[in-house]
Amino acid sequence: MEGNSKKETSRKNQVILVIVLLAAALIGGLAVLKSWKADTQELAEMPETETETEAIHIEPETEPETETEPETEPPYVPPVDFEALREQNPDTVGWIRIPDTMIDYPIVHDPEDNEHYLHTDFDGNKSVYGAIYLDCDSEPDFSGRNNPIYGHHMKDGSMFKGLEYFKKEDYFKEHQYFEIYTPKRTIHLKAVACYYSSASGIVRQTQFSSQEAFDEWVKARLEKCSFAEMPEEPVESMFVLVTCSYEMPDARTLLFAVEERQD
Repeated sequence: MEGNSKKETSRKNQVILVIVLLAAALIGGLAVLKSWKADTQELAEMPETETETEAIHIEPETEPETETEPETEPPYVPPVDFEALREQNPDTVGWIRIPDTMIDYPIVHDPEDNEHYLHTDFDGNKSVYGAIYLDCDSEPDFSGRNNPIYGHHMKDGSMFKGLEYFKKEDYFKEHQYFEIYTPKRTIHLKAVACYYSSASGIVRQTQFSSQEAFDEWVKARLEKCSFAEMPEEPVESMFVLVTCSYEMPDARTLLFAVEERQD
């Protein structure tokens, strides 16, 4: 019986111990729960705060700008070797070329003597052919208002004999365009009149008091040709090609041309 009593006492002790442990666990759990509620309540009562953030803007990577040089026209290169020509004759100022004629010659200029090249050829030799030359009173770069150019009328068709063909209207209409080359530019010319006249010095006039005076001079020269083409705009410069003619004593063939602007 005593053994049973001891066993019963031991069981009671175990039960009490379990109850104590459960109670302790329950009390601990309640404390934790109370603490969590308190923390939660404290967080809930805290005022809301706004957090500011800066927007980060990232620039896209770009290639560094490089300076580009402005487009420039290539330097003018004449179709004639003026350096070689001037070594041969320092008086060289240009070259005239008229299609379908034998006119394809250098142009010389003596500012002191207008008859020097009447009987002196390009090489400086005495010759009945002479040379093609610009009037002594004209600007050697052909920048003046009037540019008379002279050449002999040779029976073999050379020098300026080809000018006589321009007195026929049909030929004139088909051969109006030709060029004079200089060391610095090409002068594109358009024939606007051609006729024979006396050897009057009026075609040699190179100085004019005004553009209006020059316009009147141009009009008076061109109106003598029945098929002349009067320029629509004021003429900046005139080129007069002069050679001998035989319709009357001391006659001259005169071919008038104006510069054509190239776009």
